[in-house]
Amino acid sequence: MSYGRYYEEFEVGQHFQHWPGRTISETDCTWFALLTMNQHPLHSDAHYAGTHTQHKQRVVLGPLVFSVVIGMSVADVSGRAIANLEVDRLRHEKPTFIGDTLYARSTVLEKRESSQGDRGIVTVETVGTNQRGETVCSYVRKVLVPKRNHPTLGEGRLPY
Repeated sequence: MSYGRYYEEFEVGQHFQHWPGRTISETDCTWFALLTMNQHPLHSDAHYAGTHTQHKQRVVLGPLVFSVVIGMSVADVSGRAIANLEVDRLRHEKPTFIGDTLYARSTVLEKRESSQGDRGIVTVETVGTNQRGETVCSYVRKVLVPKRNHPTLGEGRLPY
């Protein structure tokens, strides 16, 4: 089964609806806060969040939301990537709460061949939404993707 796409398989204006969605659990939020050493009580202290914040509940860490959304896009966008080159215009537009389900979609904005001739740069905009259809996260990403004639990543070979 193929995973990811070659440069030739991307078209400007192409849309991807990434599947499946991912429901964020309390464990996800707690472990991510611990792994990243983020000790803000907004993410870990239910009493604090309930009594001292505008949302009256814990908020999922923005980098966790971004990580899940970008992860959902890998099979469609960067599964064959040589490298992720850039993430630009990252916006956290609405808070995500424990129990919310994230969904993602991407649109190809631009593509251009690199000077090496065996790869190209694909620029996509990815939008993460919650189960209510509200945009919670968006960003633009540039990915270096092999062409089918790439000497080490040719037909049928994964980049690892």
